[in-house]
Amino acid sequence: MIEEQDREEPLEGELVAGDDTVILRALKVSAVALVAILALVAVLFFILRTEKTEQKIDEKPIVLPEVQAVEASAPRVAFSDVTLAAGIDFVHFNGATGEKLLPETMGPGCAFFDFDQDEDEDLLLVNGMPWPGDAPGEDVPTLRLYANDGKGFFRDVTAASGLDVKLYGMGAAVGDYDNDGKPDLFIATVNENRLFRNIDGRRFEDVTDRASVAGGNSTWSSSAGFFDCDNDGDLDLFVCNYVKWSRKIDAALDYRLTGVGRAYGPPTNFEGTQPYFYLNNGDGTFTESAEKAGFHVLNRATGKPVAKALALVPFDFNRDGDMDLFVANDTVRNFLYVNKGGGVFEEAGEEAGVAYDGTGSATGAMGVDANYYRDDDSVGLGVGNFANEMSSFYVSEDGQFFSDEAIGEGIGPVSRRMLSFGLFFFDYDLDGRLDLLQTNGHLEEEINKVQPSQHYRQPSQLFWNCGTDFKSCFVPVDEKTTGDLAKPVVGRAAAYADIDGDGDLDCLITQTGDRPVLLRNDQVGKNGWLRLKLAGRGQGRCNRDAIGASVTLLAAGTTMRQQVMPSRSYLSQVETVLTFGLGAAKRVDEVRILWPGDKKVQVVKGLAAGKFHRIEQE
Repeated sequence: MIEEQDREEPLEGELVAGDDTVILRALKVSAVALVAILALVAVLFFILRTEKTEQKIDEKPIVLPEVQAVEASAPRVAFSDVTLAAGIDFVHFNGATGEKLLPETMGPGCAFFDFDQDEDEDLLLVNGMPWPGDAPGEDVPTLRLYANDGKGFFRDVTAASGLDVKLYGMGAAVGDYDNDGKPDLFIATVNENRLFRNIDGRRFEDVTDRASVAGGNSTWSSSAGFFDCDNDGDLDLFVCNYVKWSRKIDAALDYRLTGVGRAYGPPTNFEGTQPYFYLNNGDGTFTESAEKAGFHVLNRATGKPVAKALALVPFDFNRDGDMDLFVANDTVRNFLYVNKGGGVFEEAGEEAGVAYDGTGSATGAMGVDANYYRDDDSVGLGVGNFANEMSSFYVSEDGQFFSDEAIGEGIGPVSRRMLSFGLFFFDYDLDGRLDLLQTNGHLEEEINKVQPSQHYRQPSQLFWNCGTDFKSCFVPVDEKTTGDLAKPVVGRAAAYADIDGDGDLDCLITQTGDRPVLLRNDQVGKNGWLRLKLAGRGQGRCNRDAIGASVTLLAAGTTMRQQVMPSRSYLSQVETVLTFGLGAAKRVDEVRILWPGDKKVQVVKGLAAGKFHRIEQE
């Protein structure tokens, strides 16, 4: 027997079978509605017909102006691989024996700096070492320091310099932390970091313990940078830490690629970390103040550290005279630390629009740089990302709010297929506009077996700045015209300097487990140039290196801006000398320098083009 179940009351508007009353009511309502609609149509027709009769409209055909499409054509400037010819015989040692330990594929760093004060750029290359318990081999690798003869030939002076030290190095940072007029050197490592004081322009002394900047003995530090956070005239030090890592943790995760086997695991499998921030005490020592200064960021849900930091660029984004800081994080949101004064910062990446890419996603952020790339106050912030992610290119006109304009500015689509590390702005053709270079290379040697679109070795990419008269500001330079720059590499760090004194900027790209590539700029154009080396007064005024100084140059009606900041790209340091391309301008009208520290403006006139100028703070 089937019992009859109670039925729910009909919903409002539901038709119940056999209810004639409801049907009749519905027909009456429909008839009234139809009459109302017909009346409304008649009224509208009368009004429109009357207006058409009363008004005489003199219609003329609309003629659109002819728009002639103009395509920007990048200048042909070839780069030549002069690594061996220039005396650079370095080969990076990453300690890889098949375990696929993540640090093996992430380095090494490099630095251009004038350690001997002879007004040419010398070169430091960071090295690795065998893992504990592994056979050391005949020669355990060390850092390598090369002195430049001023013409682009380098001599190995490592042994005499005191830098023949064994460590598993990552990044380098250069800055005169004690204001004695000689640039000092900090090396970020896997385990304890090291600080080397420049004694006499010829040798370095390890002052890590004395300065209290070693950090933890189980921390993986990546990039680092000196800048004056509190405008007291001496340099403070920020150190990016990547992930919570150990050989044991890496082995336990046992990351694998199908058909390949053991592989380098993504950072998503590792916990985040907190950075180090060392406040300069002015007496040769530092105080670690990251949490007090506002640099610790915790996950709101878990209470764990968010950061997986790989690169940084200090920059006065809001133009208030205090140095802010952008930090690129791998697979988690990026940070923008806004300087509130007195050595205190506030993290505002999400509010400013730089935490995520244009789709609202966190990216595998590697290298980073920021600069004024237009003939105005607009700031461009470039970030190199992982494979199948476009490079990010954040643009701000007010220094506070950014939008990712990678597609609109011509960088996005062609960068998507690359895995990018080092990235920087520089004027490679000296036309007065800052161009962009990014170097690329995958983590896995056999990635092509599982991802046919990806390759371990990848060509670097050069983007020419064609100015604001075109739809996109940047144009990808044809690889056929860039010489050896287009050769596929396992690119990691990238830096620039004028190695041979000819006024144009040359590049260095490091490779993991391989030789670096020193690329000489062989342009034959007739564009003019000017090179500026700034020297601050020291403690109480501006740091001796003038790190953080902002320079505005006026020439032939064009305004160019740059900031002295060696810490940029990825694990890298560029030269502190500023190179301004002058294009067709024959003279420099004026140079304005905003010195950090006392925030005073110094105006210099009458500087000759085509020369190197040293300017001291008044």
